[in-house]
Amino acid sequence: MSFSYKRIFVIVADSAGIGYEPDADKFFNGDSSDWGSNTFVHIAEKMPNGLNIPNMNAIGIADLADIRGTTKVSHPHSYVARAREASNGKDTMTGHWEMMGINTQVPFKTFTDTGFPKELIDELEKRTGHKVIGNCAASGTEILVELGEEQMRDNSLIVYTSSDSVLQIAAHEEVTGLEELYRCCEIAREICMKPEWMVGRVIARPYLGTNKTNFKRTSNRHDLALKPSLPTVMNVLEDNGFMTNCVGKIGDIFDGYGVVKTQKTVSNEDGMDKTIKELKECDFTGLCFVNLVEFDSEYGHRRNPIGYGECLERFDKRVGEFMKLMKDDDLLIITADHGNDPTWPGTDHTREKIPLLMYSPSIKNGRYLEERECFGDIGATVLENFNLKMPKNLIGKPIEELLGKEK
Repeated sequence: MSFSYKRIFVIVADSAGIGYEPDADKFFNGDSSDWGSNTFVHIAEKMPNGLNIPNMNAIGIADLADIRGTTKVSHPHSYVARAREASNGKDTMTGHWEMMGINTQVPFKTFTDTGFPKELIDELEKRTGHKVIGNCAASGTEILVELGEEQMRDNSLIVYTSSDSVLQIAAHEEVTGLEELYRCCEIAREICMKPEWMVGRVIARPYLGTNKTNFKRTSNRHDLALKPSLPTVMNVLEDNGFMTNCVGKIGDIFDGYGVVKTQKTVSNEDGMDKTIKELKECDFTGLCFVNLVEFDSEYGHRRNPIGYGECLERFDKRVGEFMKLMKDDDLLIITADHGNDPTWPGTDHTREKIPLLMYSPSIKNGRYLEERECFGDIGATVLENFNLKMPKNLIGKPIEELLGKEK
């Protein structure tokens, strides 16, 4: 059986949105709505010479927005478009799930501004036997500086959140112990199954060190995520014998549902190293789904536009390396899952459209395409490519031009 593409690589530059959604006035960062946000454009405006991203420029990103440092070019080997979000949210799980066909209309709970309710904390303390400290939105490294020594002294639990729908628990690996931390996170997951407290993920965040000057989070992170509410595009692929090869936190976002192979990463560079290795060494048929989180975690939430811009420039170099190694029947889709405009008020994600940069050496008539109605068009295109039917309860329409099926 022949396919347009044997291997499809979807790389999510986490939070690299490209313009506010039509309903962005209904989503807020503190007292300010997300209307007017644009992660890519505003970062470029802050960079001294705009964004130096020659590889993404060559495949047409300038068609999507007026990004300082880029220019419109002919790009016959790539199609480009923006996609709107149909789901009611602007978080990681909602965005990734929609790419694979799920329309989430009841958003996951977030506790960024208030911390978790007293009733939740009281139940967590009672059932774990540990005092809870923190209970706020915080950077995972900064909260260790603030509370790590107290946690070690009292064998308490540092509970904190972020702009995502997440409850994180930090504890010292040698004081509290990994198994005890994992046990406490299992309890938190049970508690957070209540509708009013239902967060997308509970994450164990173990650390080591002797004092606040040398605390360091370890690689023994453990995620307890909700499974998608429906079988997704990845389940259809797996059920029909195709590869679903996940790099970064994709496996955690889907709680292993529909995941055939998964690899964790420690940085964007590590994620690209692993993805390029898959490109060079693995002769699979199916999807390689990649998340690069540092754009969001290290620069977006910390409102650091220069750091974000430099991170995009480093990523662009790896994109060029990747493209040179692609075969004619490989497809690369560079996209995002939401926005996180580092020039915007607050520290939350921003409700934005996402870029779709779609490149293959075999494409001959590449150009700008009209805006897509949902992120689910990514998953629908993957299934159409492999001659598989999109389940009726999932959303998305194939990008026909990409598959050589233009009307």
